Amino acid sequence: MKKTILITGASSGIGKATAMYFQHMGWNVIATMRNPEKETELTKLENIFVTRLDVQDLESINDAVAKGIEKFNKIDVLLNNAGYGAYGILEATPREKIERQFGVNVMGLYDVTKALIPHFRENKDGVIINISSIGGKMTFPMGSLYHGTKFAVEGISESLYFEMGLLGIKVKIVEPGMVNTDFGGRSFDFTNDESLTEYQGLVSKLYEVLGAEDLYRSEPIQIAEVIYTAATDGKDQLRYEAGADAIEIIGNRRENSDDAVIAHTKNTFGL
Repeated sequence: MKKTILITGASSGIGKATAMYFQHMGWNVIATMRNPEKETELTKLENIFVTRLDVQDLESINDAVAKGIEKFNKIDVLLNNAGYGAYGILEATPREKIERQFGVNVMGLYDVTKALIPHFRENKDGVIINISSIGGKMTFPMGSLYHGTKFAVEGISESLYFEMGLLGIKVKIVEPGMVNTDFGGRSFDFTNDESLTEYQGLVSKLYEVLGAEDLYRSEPIQIAEVIYTAATDGKDQLRYEAGADAIEIIGNRRENSDDAVIAHTKNTFGL
């Protein structure tokens, strides 16, 4: 019997690449997104069911889960992939932007996971894979919102790992590095106020660092392959680093003290 994965944020980037990769590997795929009517590629592939799911809309979450189970009878893997990055000057950031960043990246993950747990518990089986980031292990200046959410994903997942283990459900974290997606476009929300002159040098430096041409970036398919490994290897393994830069950066973070890491970041940003 074919296995089935439900993916949030499947309209582009890692989510879309993962949907296509799992389909290629013979899986059923429930590819969810906020605007499924705009999707043209995934709808042409066999065994992919495209449906609406907005992680900030509980009704759409429950509806997508119900429709997915009706379509394929069983869901074996949940990939919590939907998310975006909010960066910028905290002093200039409106509260609604803070709420949206945590609403999508954290509360959305909670709500989708809660919607699947009863199904997994009934089957005494299932894998929950949460997309974190190198940004869940280290930080850049002006990333207090984004890094706050990814540090939260790490803590949520590690704690849930023990809780779900009682039910025969595995919890796994995939930690990509920089990925060649639209993170710098529609998935990147930067807040600045040029009247706050004290921050402007750092704003410029941040864009310089993030936009460096020699910065290593994985292709989404490379991350999809790691997600597939996490979903299928049967291991009781919590974390999977994805991308050469993630392996290097997270390895360096493990091996170095806070003082050393902070000194390196200050040097990088001229602080």
